[in-house]
Amino acid sequence: MAASPVNLMKAFRTASLETMKSKPSTNSALNSALASALASREKRSIRRRLPLPTSSTSLSTSNPPVDFTSNDYLSLATSTRLRRKVLEKLAASEEILGSCGSRLLVNPSAHVNLERRLESFFGEGTAKKGMIDHDDAVDEPPWTALLFNSGYDANVGLFTSVPQPGDVVVLDEYIHASVHDGVRASRVSRDSVLSFRHNSLEALRETLLQALEAGDERSIRLRDGSSSLFLAVESLYSMDGTLAPLREMSDMLEELFPKENAYMIVDEAHATGIYGTADRPGRGRVTMVGLDGVAGQSKGRVIARLHTFGKALGSSGAVILTTPLIRDYLINYARSLIYTTSITHANVIAIGCSFDMIEDGTAQELSKHLLSLSSYLVNLLHSTLKSYKIPSDVVFLPPHLLDYLNRPSSAFLPSSSLYSSSISPSPSSTSPISPIIPLMTPQPRPLSAYLLTKCNINARPISWPTVPKGADRVRVCLHAGNTQQDVERLVDGVVGWYEELQREGLKSRL
Repeated sequence: MAASPVNLMKAFRTASLETMKSKPSTNSALNSALASALASREKRSIRRRLPLPTSSTSLSTSNPPVDFTSNDYLSLATSTRLRRKVLEKLAASEEILGSCGSRLLVNPSAHVNLERRLESFFGEGTAKKGMIDHDDAVDEPPWTALLFNSGYDANVGLFTSVPQPGDVVVLDEYIHASVHDGVRASRVSRDSVLSFRHNSLEALRETLLQALEAGDERSIRLRDGSSSLFLAVESLYSMDGTLAPLREMSDMLEELFPKENAYMIVDEAHATGIYGTADRPGRGRVTMVGLDGVAGQSKGRVIARLHTFGKALGSSGAVILTTPLIRDYLINYARSLIYTTSITHANVIAIGCSFDMIEDGTAQELSKHLLSLSSYLVNLLHSTLKSYKIPSDVVFLPPHLLDYLNRPSSAFLPSSSLYSSSISPSPSSTSPISPIIPLMTPQPRPLSAYLLTKCNINARPISWPTVPKGADRVRVCLHAGNTQQDVERLVDGVVGWYEELQREGLKSRL
């Protein structure tokens, strides 16, 4: 008989407690230091643990929890059609096992062909399928592609190697940890790594002017173009579901750096497959706002884009799209590329099948449903919190979602309008809602536990240090495979949890 979520949770907690109680085998300084650090996190309720074992199918339990936590936004990881397509191609392929080494030792034709397909896909529209003859004469695409094993490896490799001594790196305060790790290992001095308030154009301008007008040697070199500045942002932020104003940021760099020595690096990990234009779907928000250099459009100041395959596309791995020079430089200096075995042939095949799903229109329809469902959830949550008079010190929606609700069309936005029909002139005003909806609450763990045990809904709590202190939330990640009934059950669960708090007299302790 399959175990229920409640029993699994009890067993998991028991095992964790037993691990804590067990004494180290030797009374060494190392064991004492490690145990003390874990105990400190336990005391502050921020100790991380692996979640309960899950399965992407319903085979492991008779009634699996509704998934509101994974990054499988388009539900391709559970798609029987994609599974069938991958198995068919695996059966027809002569190479499926391993990759036999680093790309600098072994450079499989499958990997080269995937990179060339991605260059075509992101550069000119319809990707070229099948094997590509290396001697074919093709126009140079606006982007060259380089595969990495993960988005983390790609960011670390890029930011560790490309910024040079004397350069400046400017980071959105919510940028992914992989970017921070890459910058810390780079040759950029610590005082040349600056950050600005999340998604704030005003704060970004102040930070850029600070770098330009400091009156020191660094500012002189930035003004005369002998040093470079790199702006690192995510097009869709995974913890908040906020969308970066990419075009305004690019325009600001062009305005303030007439020597053209300021560049944008855009992490599209959570936007890949979801956003695009009607004629070029799934290519991300850089394409959506017209900064991809295609069809006569300018790239603006975007010099590199990161796309991953392990979220909406249901596979794993990543690609950096950049200039031929930077690609060549990464091959020579990116240690996370050089000193690791490349992704397997089976993985390359699976990635190609996922892009088939974009090209045949499947992913675009899934994306429309996904974003329409997001709009439905935000509107339903907002009206329900108001009608039940649930106070903001219990659960509330973040400001950017309230701003979205104030848009005239948000309450009845048809699914067809959620996908940009052409290049968007102003991403701040015309970008669609995202599939990531944070339920802000000072009690994320109790709310998450209630949703799992009472409603059979899996939505994970997120606390510091993953998010800033005081910004705790239950993060809801919607999927194309979710239904309106799933969303309504989630909202009912939030209400049920609040009513339980009232019955138990806990409201006064919040």
